[in-house]
This record gives sequence, structure tokens and C-alpha cells, in this order.
Amino acid sequence: MRCFCDAPSVTHIRRARRGYRNPMKFPPLVPGRLIKRYKRFLADIEFPDGSVITAHCANPGSMMGLATPGNTVWVSISDNPKRKLSHSWELVEVGGVLVGVSTARPNALVEEAILNGAIPELSGYATLKREVKYGKNSRVDILLEDPDRPKAYVEVKNVHLMREPGLAEFPDSVTARGAKHLMELGDMVEVGHRAVMVYLVQYPGCKRLAFARDIDPVYGAAFNFARLRGVEALAIVCEITQQEIRATTPIPIEG
Repeated sequence: MRCFCDAPSVTHIRRARRGYRNPMKFPPLVPGRLIKRYKRFLADIEFPDGSVITAHCANPGSMMGLATPGNTVWVSISDNPKRKLSHSWELVEVGGVLVGVSTARPNALVEEAILNGAIPELSGYATLKREVKYGKNSRVDILLEDPDRPKAYVEVKNVHLMREPGLAEFPDSVTARGAKHLMELGDMVEVGHRAVMVYLVQYPGCKRLAFARDIDPVYGAAFNFARLRGVEALAIVCEITQQEIRATTPIPIEG
């Protein structure tokens, strides 16, 4: 979820790393059974006591393989009176594995990993900013800056498609916006900055990442062109429990 404030907050990385930072903790989650997901951002869920609620589903993709009626899911509950829907769909169990479905979490998870020094390729910078304007009416997820290094523009993509055991795939639906981001990252490289795509895999157990070119061949071609222009790419798998989620394990990316 993007914040469209004009003055992005600045985190001083070296100062932040002096203390231990906890992994991202979930609020208390409530289990239920998925009845259906519809209109992309809505999901009807039945609780064990038989009550049924409509939860917000922060995921614009197809959620292929995850949104099967009858699946066990976990939701968080907000006490914000301004929210139209108090419940948010966070996790789904597939084959005994907890999978994260919320696209509102990856940016914070990658930020957390950078501040903890868990992504060596993105270490050594002095400050971290979120949601900085760049390109053509875009905002980059994370901007890393240091007086002695080129800026690093970091775009984060959520991944939770697995059609073959151990193989994470992106995207799970056509994403013209994703292809646009790749083009704009390439533009940053051409003017002397670093540009890095981070694919955050919320499907534990994945061993490698590939691109679902049968789903979106345009994105696959855009990725190939971005790499030729010097855009870097990383893939990191999360560890997930009902209490917390952490970005922990790098995996290779297949061209």
C-alpha cells in the first residue's frame, strides 16, 4: 500500500542498526474458512462459531492457487473506526504451508531486512526513504542514499504464485504497472544511479524464482530489457508463522 505524502520519512540506517529490530509481528490473528474472494479486494470468511464477515483483501492479483473456497485463512482485526472493513486477510494455508497474501506488507519487510543488514547487496547506505517521487508520475518503494555512493532505487514486488513445487513465479496476472516500473528503473541506471528489483516471496519453501511468461509475456520481455540496461534483481523468501513474518532467505532468479 502506497502513501502519497509529499515529504518521505528518512531513516538513518547506521543509527537504526545499533539496536535490535524485531521481525514484523502480526497482531492477534483469527482463523476462519474462505467462502469466496470477489471484486479483487473483498473476501467472505466464516469463523468457527458460524458467523460470516467480509474482509479486506489487500491484493490486486489473481491469487491463483490461494483463493480456493474452503481454504483455512487468518485475518487481523483493526480497531480504527474510520475503516469500512475491520478485518484484513493476512494468511492462507495451502498444503500445510502458511502463505502471506497481503501486498501491504512487502515494502516494510524489505525495509526491515535492509535495516537489519540481512540484504548484503543493499548495505552500506546512510539513509533510507520510502515512497520517493521519480520517473513519470511514479514513486519508488525505497530510496537508499549515501554521500559516497550513487543512489539506489529499490522497487519491491510481492510474489506468492507457486505452480510447480519449489518454484516461485511472478506475476500471477498481467501487470502493465510492473513493466512501467522496470522501464523507469532502467532510466535511473542510465543517469548514473543503481536500480534494484526485489521480489519478496511470501510462499515459504520456494527455492528459486522464475517469470510467468505465459501469464504476462510483456512483463517477461520488460525484465529482460531492464537487466540489459543494468537493473539488478534479487529474490528473498519469507519465514511465516501465525505470529510473525520475516524476509530471510535469498534464492536464485531464473532468466
